[in-house]
Amino acid sequence: MNPAELADIILECVHEAIHSGVISADPPELAQLERPRQRSHGDYSSNVALQLAKSAGLPARTVAELLAPAVSAATGISKVDVAGPGFLNVTLESAAKGAIVRDIVAADTNYGRTNLMAGLRLNLEFVSANPTGPVHIGGARWAAVGDVLARLLEAVGADVTREYYFNDAGMQIDRFARSLLASSKGVPVPEDGYAGAYIEEIARTILMRCPETSDLDAPETLGVFQSEGTSLMFDEIKRSLAGFDTRFDVYFNEKDLHDRGDLNAAVSRLRAAGHVFEADGAVWLRTTDFGDDKDRVLAKSDGTWTYFTADCAYYLNKRSRGFQKVVIMLGADHVGYIGRMKAMAACFGDDPDSTLEILIGQLVNLVKDGRPVRMSKRAGTVVTLDDLVEAVGVDAARYALTRASIDATIDLDIDLLTRQSNDNPVFYVQYAHARLCAVRRRAAESGVDQGDPEDFEPSLLVQEREADLLGVLVEFPQVIATAASLREPHRLSHYLEQLAGTYHRFYDSCRILPRDGEEPGELTRARLWLTDATRVVLRNGLDLLGVSAPERM
Repeated sequence: MNPAELADIILECVHEAIHSGVISADPPELAQLERPRQRSHGDYSSNVALQLAKSAGLPARTVAELLAPAVSAATGISKVDVAGPGFLNVTLESAAKGAIVRDIVAADTNYGRTNLMAGLRLNLEFVSANPTGPVHIGGARWAAVGDVLARLLEAVGADVTREYYFNDAGMQIDRFARSLLASSKGVPVPEDGYAGAYIEEIARTILMRCPETSDLDAPETLGVFQSEGTSLMFDEIKRSLAGFDTRFDVYFNEKDLHDRGDLNAAVSRLRAAGHVFEADGAVWLRTTDFGDDKDRVLAKSDGTWTYFTADCAYYLNKRSRGFQKVVIMLGADHVGYIGRMKAMAACFGDDPDSTLEILIGQLVNLVKDGRPVRMSKRAGTVVTLDDLVEAVGVDAARYALTRASIDATIDLDIDLLTRQSNDNPVFYVQYAHARLCAVRRRAAESGVDQGDPEDFEPSLLVQEREADLLGVLVEFPQVIATAASLREPHRLSHYLEQLAGTYHRFYDSCRILPRDGEEPGELTRARLWLTDATRVVLRNGLDLLGVSAPERM
């Protein structure tokens, strides 16, 4: 029996109690369940009596005592205790608890997936590093977290488009081009330019690709270095992300917004809505009407557009493509964007609380031998995504970057992440999966016939460690739903570590395969099916994290 089924049973008992006159109350829409911290308090606890107490005009404990007999009489329930101010503590029969194993094995790769957000079209923009250098370690965090969040949202039924926004227009691109040109001539880059071995590499590549630049005048030469350099940087960023198992459905170029006249169109729409005004020779958007701390400039006094105007046009473009919700993931230095972006959405006539969501993530530090790692061989001043992957590998990097809440600054310890021991969280979880696969192999080599799922007898799983493992397995769909809804992928990592630990304790306490000379019995088969169900959940969870599930380690 899964939590949803138990919740339905409790709700049916509530409706029956109201219908029969046992209590007179307004029924709740759903019966909420929690897992008690102490196993002696049952498998699940419900506060439904507390929800009913006010409308029933009775103490919650009295309501609970009236409901308890009906709930305890339901199929699959062993007993119901009334606790505290009126909680229903429900203990399931062993067969009802163990039945989840059959459900997991039958669902296989689909176990954990729901339709919670079915029908939602969502645009998720993440990383979006400027094409003026490699993806740095902060961008690496967004690459991991954004990709996992997209997988989680899809697992609960949302239609997700992963999008990368290339800021290929503006002053930073001009500085990038001038840096490349200076490097190609062997002279120092401008003071406000970009430095590092990657600049020298790109400049050399452009010279080999476009030898005709020596015959061009200065503006044309700079144009070649800008277009070729940006294209080469695009390719490198895409390569790094692909190697990190992070994919995008759309790569959107800011330059296209300018070339198509989308900025003009966006400002015209805002003007028509009455939110644009002119002052000091500039064009402004009155965002203070919607909670921003100050109004924002759209066009400067010299007629050039601001970055904010491109943000307006880009948001409008996403909405015009049919996305009901726009989610943007930004670094800690962009926290000030939230107010202005929310106000901008409101200026377009949207409800920003439903159509726009901005997630802010904190910094990442790479540590080795207890000291920060700051220097990159190629970027010169920052640690890049490629540096991180080279140091610890894709699996360890992705897992570590998604294991902490995005609200927290994290230190990635190279020594820990390369250690093959239980101190390393990713190794701990992957080793549990490999151990599960080893049990399967040994069973096959020993000729143990596991039988069909229909032959599985869940009532045999009565040991404490078996019950613990079943209790964790049944929580997987809710963990995914919560992680997706709250935009907290780290919940999944923590769950997998809990599951791995619970399995390791089960493995150490309960013999799965028979000793030499013993015949496998029904308990052997039941535990093998429990092992299979655990393997399925660990594999599915690691897949959502974009981390491999090795069969041998």
